[in-house]
Amino acid sequence: MTSAPLRENAALIVNGSSRKGARCYEPARQAIQTAGIQLVRSTLVQEPARLPDEVAAAVEAGCRLLVVGGGDGTIGAVAGVLTDLPAARRPVLGVLPLGTANDFARTLDLPPDLAAAVTVLSTGKVVDIDVGRANGAAFLNVASLGLSVEVIQALRPGLKRALGPAAYPVAALLAYRRHRPFRARLELPEGDREPLDLGDLLMVAVGNGRHFGGGATVAPDAGIDDARLDVNAIKAGRLRDHLSVARLLRDGTLIEHEHVQHLVTHSLTISTDQPQPVNLDGEIRAITPVTFWVQRNAIEVVVPEHVTHLHHDRPSNDH
Repeated sequence: MTSAPLRENAALIVNGSSRKGARCYEPARQAIQTAGIQLVRSTLVQEPARLPDEVAAAVEAGCRLLVVGGGDGTIGAVAGVLTDLPAARRPVLGVLPLGTANDFARTLDLPPDLAAAVTVLSTGKVVDIDVGRANGAAFLNVASLGLSVEVIQALRPGLKRALGPAAYPVAALLAYRRHRPFRARLELPEGDREPLDLGDLLMVAVGNGRHFGGGATVAPDAGIDDARLDVNAIKAGRLRDHLSVARLLRDGTLIEHEHVQHLVTHSLTISTDQPQPVNLDGEIRAITPVTFWVQRNAIEVVVPEHVTHLHHDRPSNDH
């Protein structure tokens, strides 16, 4: 299936607590209808906890296209609900990037402009992508522990709304000052390699997608449909060492830095010396020890017609 999604039986769900959700809800609804897409349901959700109920209602109404407006946490939460549905009832996901980082949209090469993103819904094509799992919880971009969790805790809503993507480096500086190194054990599937015992860590990131943190890249060849996880374990060090790693985040060449241990696997388990919270696409939703795996070809999503790095294969819920 590579044609444009159905224009009939569509639903729109917008997270009103996302950075641009509340003010873009009505323009989005009107733009979708103007594009010739028939909305049978349209909801502005003020409480993110209601997202699963709204997805269930859209599925019950027979919607074949589910348009979701919000940030990476919103899209990830909806993706988790969709992966648990039988393939025959699972709607195609359309994305309106209304959050702060919008890394999932960047991975799909979706335009940041609302009108252009709506145009993709009516002119784009459908591909399938992998979904990462962390103790069962879904994530699309990156799961991480260590400094990244402290960054999320420093990213107060007011800071995100005021600075947009620039809030991330500001929060990183705030979090770095209070970070304490930790130890972790990485256990991989039998035959891949021996377990890794790593100390003095700044953070560990497990990437299902390509981008995270407002445009950083997991690895130069990371993709969201390659059935693998890219794992980066970054050692603590001097400030100048961390700055040199940060400069390599944009294109993913951080994996070549001497302070970064990079490996590729389809699953792994991470345990830590003390329980550590785990950040999934900007939301703290797990705690170590945590097992990660890839749910291959888990959901279908609309992307621009020009995209060539994503394709459509037979959906599967295997891992």
